Order: sequence, then structure tokens, then C-alpha cells
Amino acid sequence: MDILEIYHQHSRLIHSIYNSRLKIQVLLALLEGKASLSTLRSITGSTSPALIPKIRNLEALALVEAEGYEYRLSTLGKVVAEEVKSYVTLMGGIASHQQFWVTHDLSGLPPRFLARIGELQVSHIQTDTTVDMFSVYTHYLAILKEAAYIHGISSVASPGLAQFLSEKVDEGVPVELVVSHEVIDILKQEPYASHMKALASSDNFHVWVTKEILKVGLTVTDRNLSLGLFKKESPLYDSSSDLFSSDPAAVGWGEDLFQHYRKRSTELDISAFF
Repeated sequence: MDILEIYHQHSRLIHSIYNSRLKIQVLLALLEGKASLSTLRSITGSTSPALIPKIRNLEALALVEAEGYEYRLSTLGKVVAEEVKSYVTLMGGIASHQQFWVTHDLSGLPPRFLARIGELQVSHIQTDTTVDMFSVYTHYLAILKEAAYIHGISSVASPGLAQFLSEKVDEGVPVELVVSHEVIDILKQEPYASHMKALASSDNFHVWVTKEILKVGLTVTDRNLSLGLFKKESPLYDSSSDLFSSDPAAVGWGEDLFQHYRKRSTELDISAFF
């Protein structure tokens, strides 16, 4: 059956949940475990006369069950509550950085990672200004200085960054990069080639090459995430604005994205290539 037809047939039921603040709060609260009416009043900031009809309706839908003086989710209610949680998390991630998403090309983020965009909610956007023209780059180098390892995805190259990464490798910090063929062509030239040759014999440095068009600039370490994107409807990478986070959920999201692209890439034999 067509999804719009399903929506048409069951729109009243769908809206009875998603149009009710109290029902959503009850479902999310009960995901954490059983709760009494007084606890639910405290969580929702509501009164018993307002709350009880909503709970009764959730009971009628077989989503919530009474157990003594407490309420709990039914087996079906747990499934519905998890879907509600996912939707709330997704919309929270979009709303938290809406301007960043609206002004950038998101095609470099596979759908399953866009679906997890809520994991980036505890992040901040760093932007260059006329007063501080290198705000993003300075902040970026700061997170690399404290990194125990560095995983990156890049479709652009920077001489300064190449030198910095070379120094980190020399310090014993493992560095792995996923790059495009266009970047490899740049790395053949100076000043990059000298750094590549110097790192060719290092066990701490690995480069992976993808045939895909990279539309994302990602760096993830053991403690931090930096995410950059191309400007919307533009062939230019936006180096003036990055999303940064030290939140474990965001760092995990970034590491998963790196592994996604690395698995679809081929490791470069640096010593043979240079």
C-alpha cells in the first residue's frame, strides 16, 4: 500500500500522538522505566486532570500499561516510544544547527548518517570572522594537538596542515586519511611530495583512496570531531565554517563515517607511489 494512503487512513491516530506534548513526554519518560502519576506530573509539568486522559488514551492504544500505582510501556509501546525518540533526536539535531545544514551541501553524508544527525546535537559551529579570519583553522589545530590518533576524510589539501600532520606522525600519533584521486594528484607535487616521501616508511601513516566524489571534510580523533562541508550549490569547500564537538556521541558518529568511507576505499602503497 502506498505510504500516503496509509497516512490518509490513519492520520488521526498518527496526529493523536505527535500533536500531543504530554503523550510524547509520557512515552519518552517511560522509556527510562516505570513511573508513578506524581513522577509523570513532575516530568511534564502538568496536572493530573490534564495528564490522566492522555495516559488513558495511551492505554487504549495498548502502548501503556498500569502496574500497581505506576505506569510502564507495553511491548508495543516500547517500539513506538523508540520511534518517537528517534524522531525527536533527529529534529533536535536539525534544529540545533539549522543554518549550518541549510547553507551546506549534505550529499556527502550517506542517508543512514543523516538519519543519525541528532547525535551531533551537542556541538558548536565555529566560523571565521573579519576580526578573526583564522578562527576555524586555529580551533582545528588545537584539537589535533591533543589527539591520540587522527582519522580524516578530505577532498582538499593544505600545505600547512600537511606539515602539521607530518609532525604528528613523527611524534608517534597514528594518522589515517581517506582522500580523492584529485587530492592524490596534488600530493604528488611540492610541498606535499616531500612530506609524503618522508612518511612512506612510517607504520603510523596510512592513506586510502576513494573513487567517489568526496563532499565532506571530516577529522575525528579519540576526543574530538571536526566536520566541514561544501557550500550549497557551489563547487567550493567552505573552510570558513566547521562543526566541532567533543561529545562522545558525535565523536562516535564521526568515527563511523570515517570507517564507512575507508571500507569503500583502496589503501595507497605510499612507498611505491612516491
